Order: sequence, then C-alpha cells, then structure tokens
Amino acid sequence: MPNTMPSTMADPKKPVLEVRNLSVSLPAGADRAHAVENVSFTVSPGEIVCLVGESGSGKSVIAFTVMGLLAKALKPTSGEILLEGENILAADESRLRELRCTRMSMIFQEPMTALNPVMTCGLQIDEVLETHTKLDAAERKAKIIAILDRVKLPEPERIYASYPHQLSGGQRQRIMIAMALVLDPVLLIADEPTTALDVTTQAEILKLIAELQAGEGTGVLFITHDFGVVAEIAHRVAVLRWGELVEVGPTEKILSRPEHSYTKMLISSVPSIHPAHRGVRRDGTTVLRTEKLGKTYSGNAFFQKARVVKAAVDVDLDIRKGETLGIVGESGSGKSTVARCIARLIDPTEGKVFLGDTEIATMSARKLRPHRRRVQIVFQDPYRSMNPRITVGDSIIEGPMNFGLKRDEALDRARNLMETVRLDPNSLDRYPHQFSGGQRQRICIARALAMEPELLIADEAVSALDVSVQKQVLELLDEIRVRLNLAVLFITHDLRVAAQICDYVAVMSKGRIVEYGSAEQVFGAPRDDYTKALFSAAPGRNWEFGKFAA
Repeated sequence: MPNTMPSTMADPKKPVLEVRNLSVSLPAGADRAHAVENVSFTVSPGEIVCLVGESGSGKSVIAFTVMGLLAKALKPTSGEILLEGENILAADESRLRELRCTRMSMIFQEPMTALNPVMTCGLQIDEVLETHTKLDAAERKAKIIAILDRVKLPEPERIYASYPHQLSGGQRQRIMIAMALVLDPVLLIADEPTTALDVTTQAEILKLIAELQAGEGTGVLFITHDFGVVAEIAHRVAVLRWGELVEVGPTEKILSRPEHSYTKMLISSVPSIHPAHRGVRRDGTTVLRTEKLGKTYSGNAFFQKARVVKAAVDVDLDIRKGETLGIVGESGSGKSTVARCIARLIDPTEGKVFLGDTEIATMSARKLRPHRRRVQIVFQDPYRSMNPRITVGDSIIEGPMNFGLKRDEALDRARNLMETVRLDPNSLDRYPHQFSGGQRQRICIARALAMEPELLIADEAVSALDVSVQKQVLELLDEIRVRLNLAVLFITHDLRVAAQICDYVAVMSKGRIVEYGSAEQVFGAPRDDYTKALFSAAPGRNWEFGKFAA
C-alpha cells in the first residue's frame, strides 16, 4: 500500500520529468513508421512546458506514454521516460497504478467523457483517495471538500453530491483538476483541457492551473494547439511535427524568433485579434432579416415546477449579399439556437424570419420545403455530419437530386464544387473516413453549396481544426463568399476567427444581443461590459502572432 501522504516537494534542481530519445512505433500499414521518433525534453518543478503541433504530431501519444495509458497497438521501441529518476517504461502495471495520481496525474480534454455519468463527483474523487491512501471515509470527504474549495468550485458540499451532467463545462473541468491534484502529484499533464470551453471559462481554468502549479511547485506538461494559451501560461514550448521534435525553447523566443519553418508556419496561421479592414459596403440586397426572434423551452416534471428557459429573446439581425455576420458569445448564449431557428431546424417561439421578402418563421413544413435549399448549414464536426456509409459524392448530390436535378447533372455540379473547395474531383467515390478533418470540412462546404443557397450558416465550422487547416478553410469560405456573392452567418466562440472573417458582429449573452455593429467598432471600441469582459479574457490577446523579430 502506498504511503498515506506522499512527499510532494520535488528537488528544484532536478527535472520532475525527463523524456530521453523516446520513439513509439505505429502498427504495420500506417503512413509512417513512428508516432513519435527520438523525442527528448524535460519538465522542471514549477515549470509549464507546452507541447504544440497539429493533429497527428504525437502530442497525446507522448502524454499517454508517460501515464502508461498507451493503446496496445502503439509500442515504445526506444528511449526512457524518467519521473523523478524512475523509468516509467520499465515499470509494471502495478507500479504504474501506484504512481498515477500520487506522483503524476492527467487532465483530459473532454470531462464529460472522462467522468462517470452515474457516479457523483465526490465519489469519483473518493475512488482516488480510497485506492491510494489509508484515510477513513470522514477524512477522505474532508479532503475532497478541501480540494473542491481549492479549485474554486462554489458550494463544495453541493458539488460533492452532484452528478457531472448537473454541472457546467467549466465546473466539470474543475472536478477533473481536483481529481488530478487531490494527492499533490509532482507532474500534471493537461491534454487540451480548455479546447471545448468558452473564452471566459478558459481564462479561469488557465489562471487556476497556473496558480495551483506555482503554489505547489508542480511541473506541468500542457498539450495544446492554441497559441493564445501558449502565450498566456507557458515557460517553455516544444514543437512537434509528424512525431519529431523540431524546436524547443523559452516561450518568448519561440513566439517571437522561431527558427524552424514549421514553427513559423504554425504561428503565422494564428488569426489576429485585430479585425481585418474588409471595406464591405452595405448596398447589397437583404438576404436575411429577423424581427424580435425568440425561442423558449419549457419542460414539465412530476412534482416539480415547470422550468422555462428563454434561449433567444428579441433577436434582430440582417445580412445582405456578400456580407458575413458573426455571432459570438459563450456556450448557452443562444448563438446556435438563433442559427437553427433561422434554418428552421427548430421552430421559433416568437418573432419573424424573412428570407428576402418571404417570412418563414411560421410557415408549415409543406410550404417550407421549396425554401429549404435557400439556407444551408456547415456544422462543427464534419465527420458526425456526414453519413459514413455513403460516398462523399452521394452526400453532395443527395440534396440537389431531392430538388429534381438529374443524377448526371448533380454529379457534374459535385465535380465542379470539389474543384471550388480545392479537392480532387476524382475522389467523389471515396468515403468520409478516407479524408482528413480539414478535407471533410471542405466536402461539407461543397455539399452546402450544391444547393446553391442564398444564405450559408457556418456553426463553429472551424473550431475543431488545427490552426493551419483553420486558416485554409477560413480563406476558402471568404473566397467563396466573394465569388458567389453569398450572405454568411458565422457562429463562433473564437474571437480571433470572428475578427478576421466577419464584416459585422453580434455579441450574445443569455439569449439576447448585447452589442451589434461593424467588426471594427465592436472589436476596437466595445460599449457593453459583457463584450469588454469577453475580449479581455481572450488568451494571448496582447500578442500579435506572426510578426517575427529579425
């Protein structure tokens, strides 16, 4: 049985983590031999080291190898991983179980999938203490309440008894942090822990991790693709490309004076927080207009008062041809609700929606059908929004054929659209899994354009993409908008993306628009306190990425 209270003070002169010449092989038939090849770096006590790189660069493979959680298909073939001098790669499963949580812990990207939905949060943390200490039940609960308070969760007793689904995303992530830190490990691995969070919640979590790390002298290996986060918290940065470490150094040097061309490309792809001067004139035909649009949800439960949620209230918008209107705000602000009401994927409760001169908010399903093609949506996750059992060609032509286009004509249109989104038109007979994430999103754009819409809605369409792929897709969307004179409604929580692609911006909070104006006005001189708070929380807001010193 491990010690009840393990020693937490690491020698400040020695790294808590040393990765030496680590290589991890991929299964036979993969596009390369190694997921990670000959990688070396260290993490010292009280230091935050950020691992950055695109999807497939090996970031998470390294993290899971350190934790002894690597998939069986992947095999460490050489090198060492030293945790306070002990080689993790030589430890058996029993020893790894002892080390997890007591000496090293991990915060995962998505807390809702990492937490058990049928156990209270308190009992999930209690599992850690029951496994690794000799504390009795009362002592364990006292320690859990203390750590919940330490990670700044409100009403720790209530949180202790709550299930994951009863908490917000930020609160669930704090539960994960509490679970990881309850036994004061010397190494904390954070694998994209803020990717799915709103900008204000993200800022709180980053501040919390930095405070806890500084207070305890914990070494942190922080995995991210967000250079704003890197600028905010990292002491040093290690850049991975296709499993190889191409550059490592202090944060200021990597961001301001990168040496490797890949590092320069990544940093140059980060959108500026300052809005682009797009010079759009408001002289086009109005494509979309909403008047006091509202959506209210109500539910009834036995022996409980009906709960009423006003997801959207008095929303007034208008978009003209050739314009991009962005809606920004936190989760639950009503952004996606408004988009779905406009597309009539859900029915508005109040107000009007005009497509041109046609009011569609109260139109019956039968009468609405001819107007469906006029509004098309590109969703956040291209893999989930495509049928994996049919070819991408069939996905693209399905809509036009439903509206009467012959198959040969629909296929010709699909080939042209594949060229428009810069993909091989001869790949229409391939399936979604045979494309990368960025390519799948391009296919989803082609599918939406196949209907020749007047309004294109992009609902967090680039948030799941690597920064370099994101830049390419944003440029593609903007090029298509200009070429086709499209009206675009762009839903995002990424303020940098909104600054670069939007002509006008509506800021939503609690279902209402609190600020509305040109991108230059909203970003340059925000008037509402909520808007100001939103912008001030953006990580790395004081960095202008891509401007390198000589």
